Amino acid sequence: QVQLVESGGGLVQAGGSLRLSCSASGNSVSIIAMDWYRQAPGKQRELVATITSSGSTNYVDSVKGRFTISRDNAKNTVYLQMNSLKPEDTAVYYCNADVWETYYSRSHGYWGQGTQVTVSS
Repeated sequence: QVQLVESGGGLVQAGGSLRLSCSASGNSVSIIAMDWYRQAPGKQRELVATITSSGSTNYVDSVKGRFTISRDNAKNTVYLQMNSLKPEDTAVYYCNADVWETYYSRSHGYWGQGTQVTVSS
């Protein structure tokens, strides 16, 4: 059974930083690619950042220069470093990963449980 476990959310003042982590657990699994999404109250879920299997990254314009997505393949973990946080970054953040499951010889998509990020002004 594959699970994506998120951590690192919390309450921070504007201008502060947080680092989110998303780890894949399970036997003989590895993250192929991962996206971070966020959803603010009353708004649609928004794609924030992407990292591919080769390490290429992409960001939504509103976070470029402030957020950095990275991966540690040895730990099966992807990070989202968030600097210069703004109140408008307040949302529940979700990771979504394409995971390779060796036992089944397949890739499958999974979602994390979500972690709340609140930025106070």
